[in-house]
Amino acid sequence: MLKALVKGLNAAARQLDNPLGISCAGVETAREALAAIRDDGDIQAVIVDDQLHRLGDAGKGKRGKKLQMSALELVHEIHVLRPELDVYVMIAQADEDEVVNTLLCETVDGYFYRDDPDYLGWYRILNAQLQERAQTPFYDKLKQYVFMAKDAWHTPGHSSGDSLRGSPWAEDFYDFMGEHIFKGDLSVSVPMLDSLLHPTGIIEEAQQMAAQAFGARRTFFATNGTSTANKVILQTLLAPGDKMLLDRNCHKSVHHGVVISGARPVYLDSSTNLEYGLFGPVPKAVILKTIEENPDAVVMILTSCTYDGLRYDLKPIIEAAHAHGIKVIIDEAWYGHGRFHPEFRPTALESGADFATQSTHKVMSAFSQASMIHVNDAEFNEHVFRENYNMHTSTSPQYSMIASLDVARRQMSMEGYKLLSRTLALAAELKTLINSTGVFRVLELDDLLPEEVKNDGVRLDPTKVTVDISACGYTVDELQKVLFERYNIQIEKSTFNTITLLLTIGTTKSKVSRLYDALMRIAREARAPRRIYRTPAIPHFTYLKYLPRDAFYCGGELARCWTRPTR
Repeated sequence: MLKALVKGLNAAARQLDNPLGISCAGVETAREALAAIRDDGDIQAVIVDDQLHRLGDAGKGKRGKKLQMSALELVHEIHVLRPELDVYVMIAQADEDEVVNTLLCETVDGYFYRDDPDYLGWYRILNAQLQERAQTPFYDKLKQYVFMAKDAWHTPGHSSGDSLRGSPWAEDFYDFMGEHIFKGDLSVSVPMLDSLLHPTGIIEEAQQMAAQAFGARRTFFATNGTSTANKVILQTLLAPGDKMLLDRNCHKSVHHGVVISGARPVYLDSSTNLEYGLFGPVPKAVILKTIEENPDAVVMILTSCTYDGLRYDLKPIIEAAHAHGIKVIIDEAWYGHGRFHPEFRPTALESGADFATQSTHKVMSAFSQASMIHVNDAEFNEHVFRENYNMHTSTSPQYSMIASLDVARRQMSMEGYKLLSRTLALAAELKTLINSTGVFRVLELDDLLPEEVKNDGVRLDPTKVTVDISACGYTVDELQKVLFERYNIQIEKSTFNTITLLLTIGTTKSKVSRLYDALMRIAREARAPRRIYRTPAIPHFTYLKYLPRDAFYCGGELARCWTRPTR
């Protein structure tokens, strides 16, 4: 059956339209299937024979005595490894009722009847499903509209760039940015491009496809970064005086959300690594204790992963919060790629979070400011959310930014696993090369973790590489200047004795080589290590005297905030 299936599908691919260049290959055991899916990032769909359980370890094509796994177990393993894949099961028609009922509980896209091989029909289904996943509804429509070359009698004022072309003062900007930047800069005045604030067409379709790709019930595009995404969610869930739990080291947008909503914050002090001047996660014991002490809290928000790549063991924390009815928001600004490779999973949503915010622009291929809000809250109030979303979102969003979110989703869905596998390999290679300089050293998870969180199940995102520079003879400011001016290298961030390198799906082997060459040349200078001064310890939070909103609006001195005029 296997040979006939592969032959029939490949013949159909040659006979029918095949815009994606689909070809089929086969394996005979679950172990071979998982190995192929793990090793070949170009695999996009899998057909699993429900008679798989009859094959064992004996040999290819033979009946084995030892069961590897059932077909449905294999389906589950495929989903754990690569949830983006389209999965179909081949069944016997006589077993239809029993198997189909089982499939409804599994991550399966459809089924084929083994006894009625229709290779042309099966190929059409596979091809259609892949083309559907590869669609970018908003980007496609934007591109279509641009090529229609309509005369613009609407905003924006540059009118497809016409105000710039031919100008002695502005044409260089047009030439530098490119024609399509301006032609694609459109507005809600074009009905066929839908409205971000009230989507009913292609933007809504693009958001639905993003939700499916990222494992959410609902997804909303944000065009002012995760900063706005955090504020929208906090204002949606919190009313003045509501209690919320938050890491004091969270992003400033969360503190702004506290002010805007009028919430009563309960601050969690994050762990600190004084040796390297790094903030770590809040200790799990502190989080769980605070949850127990504040069962009336409405919301908890945590950052995972941190700027330095440290990510919580979220599941037990979220379960503890949910046991008291506390909604959980996870700021995944630096972790939007997590869904697309098993090295990074489980994600916040997979761990049970109600909301996750992601900076798609930070680690994927979207334009700056392009982010996503993912919702898994079973009690999600869309009406209230929409009011707050529209309050914070411009009525003139950048449409190219929306298109970039659409394309970023497609890329991660179709080749995210492959690209992240390459990025992980480059991260491992870079670590080895940096350590080989004998002067610079990549910090391991154990180096980065403060003592109080070393038993909390915290993991490290390998694409955030923190390097100890204390033996190179330069201060961190001097080193950054040398890297920038002499070697054309710009790093992500630094502390008093570390630099952080961010690897993404855009990192290349040549960039790794150039960075290694620069660090090796600096190491060979053999400069005497300099004394590097440690940053002072961060004071712990004491108590809250006034709500942050009241303090914010008091105009400076709190005493004056409460002064009443006398008669």
